[in-house]
Amino acid sequence: MYVELRLFGPFRDDAGIESATLETDATTYRGLLQEVEARYPSLSGRLLDAEDDGLAGEVVVTRDGKNVRHLDGLDTPVSDGDVVRMIPSVYGGS
Repeated sequence: MYVELRLFGPFRDDAGIESATLETDATTYRGLLQEVEARYPSLSGRLLDAEDDGLAGEVVVTRDGKNVRHLDGLDTPVSDGDVVRMIPSVYGGS
């Protein structure tokens, strides 16, 4: 299946992409984020927290505009065509 990945702020700068269409076999967002960290080593450890097996810090990951924390967390299923946004914990402001 395919998902649209959109990165913001330092994630975009460090990965060198603003958006990409990714082919994935991941069935959950945990697996998808593991794939993203493997594909873009500059993001390794910045999306997933290895200590408690959750999202790193206050990173916001959305599926079609809905925060996955408010769905099934990292167990949220991945669906073909999902638009996945990854926003660092500190981004924006003046």
